[in-house]
Amino acid sequence: MMKKSSFVVMILGVIGGILFALGMCMALIPEWDAFVPGVVMGAAGVLVLLIMIFVWRKMEHKNPIHISGKTIGTVLLGIAGALLLGVGMCLTMVWSNMIIGILIGLVGIIVLLCLIPLAKGFK
Repeated sequence: MMKKSSFVVMILGVIGGILFALGMCMALIPEWDAFVPGVVMGAAGVLVLLIMIFVWRKMEHKNPIHISGKTIGTVLLGIAGALLLGVGMCLTMVWSNMIIGILIGLVGIIVLLCLIPLAKGFK
């Protein structure tokens, strides 16, 4: 049986993900000519996803997230890894720069893999 918190998180995650993805498409596809509305919709998606985190933690009776240097560093490393992976994909698929795109994408993947020991730690 599915827990109520899991269902709420699933619904909020889908809504936030769709808003964010559609907003990014609106902002980044020049033919659509909808940059500003795309940024607004993407920001709304990010806001829904952030709300989802707080709602889930509240429903699961978990302590609030404590903002520390490690938390900020982990978030920044995740953003950097995602951006590197995305730039590598764009270089490969949009601008036909295969070698440099693959190399930058691999660096992004490696950076994202570094999040696992950073967040979970070693035993």
